[in-house]
Amino acid sequence: MNSSHIMQTPDVGRQPGQVARQARPGSESRQADAALTPPVDVIEDANGITLYADLPGVSRDKLNLHVESDTLTIEGESDLAAPQELTSSHTEVGLPRFRRVFTLSKELDTERVEAELAQGVLKLRIPKAEHAQPRRINVKLA
Repeated sequence: MNSSHIMQTPDVGRQPGQVARQARPGSESRQADAALTPPVDVIEDANGITLYADLPGVSRDKLNLHVESDTLTIEGESDLAAPQELTSSHTEVGLPRFRRVFTLSKELDTERVEAELAQGVLKLRIPKAEHAQPRRINVKLA
């Protein structure tokens, strides 16, 4: 992630695909609180940033996106399950939950975020705020 407009929140220092554990106050971390960190690509252009997050098996109903202050949170729950008559001999993605948190630059307009979910890939478009947009300055002849 080389964009100066978004950074992974420091308390989520795991690599994509690693397990995150959310400790509940007054209790031990539990398997039910564990979540995978989905891989995310961030692409910046002159007008904003686009994030692509891999969320296999996550439906729109089980996807939760929210921005609070300058923090973007992506959470989802996968509906992928092996058929009952099959027993898995190897599972690479054994947790059904995904979670990723980012800190956004003040130059991004969080009021105009657009999101699309297609075939397990979440696309988030966050435009730059008006004051951060590139603009051409006209020069008058004297």
